[in-house]
Amino acid sequence: MKKKLGVLALVAASALALTSCASNGSPGSSEASDANIRVWLVGTDTPKEAREYLVSTFEKENPGSKLTIEEQSWTGLVDKLNTNLSGSDSPDVVEVGNTQAAAFTSAGAFLDLTKDFDELGGKDLLPGFVEAGSYDGKFYAAPLYSGARLVFYKKDALAAAGLEVPTTLADYVTNGKKLATDNPGKSGIWWPGQDWYNALPFIWENGGDVATFKDGKWSSTFSSEKSIEGLKQVQDAMVNASRAPKDGKEDNPQVGFCDGTSLQLSAPSWVKWSILAKADSETPGCPDQEENLGVYALPGKDGGAASVMAGGSNIAVSAKSKHPELAVKALKIILSDEFQTIYAKGGLVPAKLSLAKELGTDEVAKATAEAAAHARLTPASPKWADVEAAGVLQDFFVKIAQGGDVDSLAKELDKKIDGILNG
Repeated sequence: MKKKLGVLALVAASALALTSCASNGSPGSSEASDANIRVWLVGTDTPKEAREYLVSTFEKENPGSKLTIEEQSWTGLVDKLNTNLSGSDSPDVVEVGNTQAAAFTSAGAFLDLTKDFDELGGKDLLPGFVEAGSYDGKFYAAPLYSGARLVFYKKDALAAAGLEVPTTLADYVTNGKKLATDNPGKSGIWWPGQDWYNALPFIWENGGDVATFKDGKWSSTFSSEKSIEGLKQVQDAMVNASRAPKDGKEDNPQVGFCDGTSLQLSAPSWVKWSILAKADSETPGCPDQEENLGVYALPGKDGGAASVMAGGSNIAVSAKSKHPELAVKALKIILSDEFQTIYAKGGLVPAKLSLAKELGTDEVAKATAEAAAHARLTPASPKWADVEAAGVLQDFFVKIAQGGDVDSLAKELDKKIDGILNG
C-alpha cells in the first residue's frame, strides 16, 4: 500500500530541483522566443472573455511566444499540484484555492514575487488573500478573485409561504424548514451533505472556531461548546430543510434552482451567472427566471450580515517554470485592471480594492459587498490543504446530514484534524 505524502513532504523531496530553477526566487535572464506558457485555471469561474483577453494580450506583447490555458478540476487539485509542481513538466502559472495557498507557499513550490509586489498591485490587492499568499515575509501568490457567499431564493416561493427575507440566522433555518414542509420533495435550503463551506458561518456566528494556534500547536475546535451550538443548527437545516443528497457535492447549484427543486441556496456570488446562463450554454441556466431570482446576504446570529467564508483563489508562478520571466508577464496581465474588470462584470470580487466599484449597483452587487465585508478565511496553516484533501470535513458533514450524533462526531473530527495539522 503506497503511503500518500502531504504537500510539504512531497515538495520538500524536490527542493534541490526547485532551487536550481529559481535561485533566490529570481527569474532567469534569458527566455526562449518560441516559449509556450501553460496557465492552469480551475473550474469555469474565469469567463471566456477573460481567457481570450489573457491569450491575445500575452501573445501580442510577446511575439513568437504562446500562452495555453489548461482547465483543471477542483476535485483532486491538491494531489495533482503536488505531482506536477515537483515534476519535470510543471505548468508555468497556477491557480489555487485561497485555503490551499499556504501549503504551497511554505513548501517552496512557488516563485518569490516579492520584488514584483508593487507592479502586481501592491497595497491595492485584497489584503486577506495577500496574507494567504505570503510566507516568512515574502510574497508568492497574488489574489486572483474573491466571492462572498450569498443566499439566492425564488421570490414566488417565499411569497407563497408568507415569508420575508430573514434577519437572523435562526430565522433563515426556520424559513428553510417551512419552505420544505410547504413544498414536499423540494429543498427550502439546498444543502448537499459534503458542503462544509456553508457550515462555517454557523460555527463562527455562535462564537466557535475551526482551529486555533497556541504555543506552536494547532487545536481543532469543532467540539467546543460554541461550535457545537452552530453545528446543531447546521444539522437542523440539513435534515429538515434540505432534500439534497445526504452524500452529495455542492457542484452546479443552478440545476436545482432552474428545475424548481431548490427554493433557496447559499453559494458564491458568481453563481448568479450560472443561474442566468443561456439555455444553449455548455452548462445551461434559466435566464427566464431572472425576475424571480432574489438574493440577500446570509444574516448573522443577532442580525446584520453573518461571517461567511471568503471563497476565491490565488494565482502564482511555479518555482519550476522553464520560462519564469514570461510567466511573470502573464501574471501581470491577469492582475491588470482590464482583466480584473472582466471578473467584476461577471460578479466576482476583483483582486484589486479599487475595482470593487465595477461590481455594479444591482441587488447582487450590494449583497456581495455586504457579505464580503464580513468574510473570513480558514486557518492559516500550511497543512490546511491536506485537511481538505483528506476528505475528513466532507465525511463529517455527510454523517451530520444523515442525523449522526453531533458531539461524538465532532470529537472524532478534532482528533483527525489535529493529527493532520500537527503531523
